[in-house]
Amino acid sequence: MLWRRAALAGTRLVWSRSGSAGWLDRAAGAAGAAAAAASRYGVSGMESNTSSSLENLATAPVNQIQETISDNCVVIFSKTSCSYCTMAKKLFRDMNVNYKVVELDLLEYGNQFQDALYKMTGERTVPRIFVNGTFIGGATDTHRLHKEGKLLPLVHQCYLKKSKRKEFQ
Repeated sequence: MLWRRAALAGTRLVWSRSGSAGWLDRAAGAAGAAAAAASRYGVSGMESNTSSSLENLATAPVNQIQETISDNCVVIFSKTSCSYCTMAKKLFRDMNVNYKVVELDLLEYGNQFQDALYKMTGERTVPRIFVNGTFIGGATDTHRLHKEGKLLPLVHQCYLKKSKRKEFQ
């Protein structure tokens, strides 16, 4: 399986709606290498770079999360076994809205990502859903926004903003 090879190589995968895998490591290749080394040899084996490596490890998930959120109109941080996550993905699929899914239980450092999401949103539960760069909540919050007619306008606002950026480039 692709994700196992990626996990063994110390890289992280993001799964998109289409089921294809994309790499989440663009901005933090060094941090991923440091994490692999730290897990292999223990932090004490990192010599004088220990504190800077730990800082990189702590900020890498937040940076990767923020990059993913800014690159996509809808991002769902999910776990494959979560029924609420399945419900949220189905809602966007039924609305014919493209979204990016990050399956935390398939990531080698999924717990660190979940810790970073806790710091960003105040909760560790999944799904953690972001639309147009803004955290909107979990599955229940997302369904409430949809029933109130507020979800689709948020999504459309993001697509309009992205299309305007392309016009000026």
